[in-house]
Formats: sequence, structure tokens, C-alpha cells
Amino acid sequence: MSGGEIAGLIAAVAFVLLVGAVAVPLLKLGKVLDETTKLVAGVTDETLPLLREVTTTVATTNVQLVRIDVITSNVQRLSTNAAALAGLFAATLGGPIVRVAAFTYGVRRALADRGRKDVERRVRAEHKAARASRRASRRRGAGQQ
Repeated sequence: MSGGEIAGLIAAVAFVLLVGAVAVPLLKLGKVLDETTKLVAGVTDETLPLLREVTTTVATTNVQLVRIDVITSNVQRLSTNAAALAGLFAATLGGPIVRVAAFTYGVRRALADRGRKDVERRVRAEHKAARASRRASRRRGAGQQ
């Protein structure tokens, strides 16, 4: 064997060793890629049903929100109508009712004052009669002595 053949043989062995050294990490990388593929497939298998359920939930929620929107608009209309009715009542019946209430208050007050004045007159008359009676009894008592 000549020197060139030996050098070629050494270079071939070195190349085989180099290919072997590079092949081991490539094989390990292949296994990692296989595991990653399995993991992605598992996550996809679990995620798709979950996404379908979320989509169903969102659709159901949207239907309920539409119903709530209808209810809210009806309540708003109802409160507007109630405010208008209260305003109408105040405008049409409020003034006369206030006048009637003021009139009845005045009548009650006048009757109460009249009754009170009658009572005060009777009390004054009784006091006056009692005083006069005492004076008369004192005069009679003073005249008898």
C-alpha cells in the first residue's frame, strides 16, 4: 500500500466516523420531532372538542343576550311610559287635586278653630261665672259678720 492509499483509507475512516458522529444527534433529533408530532396531535385532539364547546357556548350566550336586549328595551319603554303617565297625571289632575286638598285643609282648619273658639268662650264664661260666684260669696260672707 502506498502512502496515498493509506491517506485515502484514513480519510475514509475519518469520514465514516464523522458521519456516525453526526448521525447520532440526527437520530435523536428525529425522535424529538416524532414526540413533538405526537404531542401536537394530542393537543389538537383535545383542543378541537373544547373549541367546539366554546363556540356553542358563545352562540348560546349571544342568543340569551339578544333576549336580554329585548327585555331591556321593553323595560326602558315601560319606564318612559310610566314617566309620561305621571307627567300627564300631574298636569291634568295634579292642579285640581292640590286645590281640593288645600280647600279641605282650610275648611278643616276653620272648623277646628271655630270649635276651639267655642270651647275657649265656654271656658272663659265658666271662669267668669266662677269668679263672680266667689266674689258674691265673699260679699255675703263679709256682710254676715
